[in-house]
Amino acid sequence: MVGEIRIEGVVKRFPRQGADDIIALSGIDLTIGAGEFISLIGPSGCGKSTLLRLIAGLNGADAGRLLIDGEEIRKPHYERGLVFQNPMLFPWLNLYDNVAFGLRARRLYKQNRAEVNKFLDLVGLSAFHKSYPHQLSGGMAQRASLARALVNHPKVLLLDEPLGALDAFTRMNMQDELIRIWQEQKNTMIMVTHDVDEAIYLSDRIIVMTPRPAKIESCIPVRLSRPRARGNPEFLQLRSKILGILNFAGSVKEPNYYL
Repeated sequence: MVGEIRIEGVVKRFPRQGADDIIALSGIDLTIGAGEFISLIGPSGCGKSTLLRLIAGLNGADAGRLLIDGEEIRKPHYERGLVFQNPMLFPWLNLYDNVAFGLRARRLYKQNRAEVNKFLDLVGLSAFHKSYPHQLSGGMAQRASLARALVNHPKVLLLDEPLGALDAFTRMNMQDELIRIWQEQKNTMIMVTHDVDEAIYLSDRIIVMTPRPAKIESCIPVRLSRPRARGNPEFLQLRSKILGILNFAGSVKEPNYYL
């Protein structure tokens, strides 16, 4: 499986009636290698989710281009799975049918029905296949969303703050789940997060974006072996570096996980 993303000179504007356009992204250049785990971090409203939606093909750029494995991204495609902060499961379908939905929509369910159970098992939800979304905990529902995206075997998995609504302990468990799934499936993963520790814990590289109009301010490699210890001095040093880039270094005395 491949999944190299190239972003070349991308600009995105949002028009406003009677006012100047909002420039969300201004000249974004970035290459993401196949199989990399990348986190996008920066101030709220700086354009992180906008960039993710452009990669997904949900919106188009006003200038520049985005490519996956050399082909320009022009529209949504099953090879780019997207997981939102809220699970977005269909409440009228049980867990099995939620995961199977994409295969049925693509008319591939009959020959690939075994994939549904495979990915339910991968996220640890096989025993709950007949349950409905309202019967699941927040962490279980988010794992179901991951299974629904993964069943289509995407080259790239796009994660828009998928753990932001979870409690701290569930969030840390889900971070470990993401790493396990990424290592097993070898997808390219791109995550938007406001949590500096989460970005360090998960990522191969952290992309720090400026306030709007967003540009890439820093591209920081994370050269820590996995599994990563959050109390490791190198981990803490990297956190301080990122907080400094985000202009929080002088005001944060205790770890602040939700910037």
